[in-house]
Amino acid sequence: MINTSTNSVVSSTYDLVNMHDIQEARTIVGQYARKTPLMQSMFLSRNVTGGNVFLKLENTQLTGSFKFRGANNKINHLTDAEKARGVIAASAGNHAQGVALTGKLLGIETTVVMPEEAPKMKRDATAGYGASVDIHGATFDDSYAWMAKRAEREGKTIVDPFNDRYVIAGQGTIGLEILEDMWDVDTVIVPIGGGGMISGIATALKSYNPSIHVVGVQSENVHGMASSLAAGQIMTQHDDFTLADGTDVATPGDLTFEICRNLVDEVVLVNEMDIARAMKDLMQRTKVVAEGAGALPTAALEAHKIDDYWVKNKKVVALVSGGNVDLARLAGVMGKFC
Repeated sequence: MINTSTNSVVSSTYDLVNMHDIQEARTIVGQYARKTPLMQSMFLSRNVTGGNVFLKLENTQLTGSFKFRGANNKINHLTDAEKARGVIAASAGNHAQGVALTGKLLGIETTVVMPEEAPKMKRDATAGYGASVDIHGATFDDSYAWMAKRAEREGKTIVDPFNDRYVIAGQGTIGLEILEDMWDVDTVIVPIGGGGMISGIATALKSYNPSIHVVGVQSENVHGMASSLAAGQIMTQHDDFTLADGTDVATPGDLTFEICRNLVDEVVLVNEMDIARAMKDLMQRTKVVAEGAGALPTAALEAHKIDDYWVKNKKVVALVSGGNVDLARLAGVMGKFC
């Protein structure tokens, strides 16, 4: 999907989330979150792309995922009355942990609804941070529908995992960190689920330099955002299970869809073997543990899904969005190549 938006449309996109929102989020989230490393991968640079590829290691963030940023920013913007009612969220696992840890740090009661397919380690970690975990539904979208009903019935405050201005701004702090470490970056590659992270990062990057090429990556099995962008309207798409469970979102939000269609330059799809190979290579060649969603940008590079123009002899940043993977699942991935 190539961005063909007019300047006026792009300008109005910044009314949804803008650099001021992201800078404010940096002040708030910076009190809690880590600034994560930007590390060059010689393997991806020399062996795969012929470019200068750097990994943004959000797997080293608190809770092992970028999701802590957005959840923390959102909850810190709640009123005292909203906090007192307790917060509730739906998540495949990483947003759950971000909400749970922020609740623990701020003394707020948290409830998280997770799908049956959520990895056990994510369920256990969420409960370990003090949240009440409710397993309900086969997929994230099923869990979200049940969460909304519980929130209405019990009066709890919803912390949306992606379709929220404060959540998007929190994730956008990643973009600020990239620019601080590499102001002349050419291409940034980001996993997409519901679109919160890429919306925030694209807003930060394009506000600074509109020529930075922003690429989203999704699984061939679940790519609601890619289908929506291709159709020009919000669509639902979910074919099968994906190793990239953190991006297992069939339907993007209206806010993230609007931002992505104006600020994201293209979205590419990778298959499950591409994802498994990327997880293996990140661990074996770069010593980075990545969950399936976190390996999507590497999978896109290894499968040569992005035109050489945007990677060869270019400065490229590939997001490793999280490292929360079940050991059993990781062992299965490794077994495919041994």
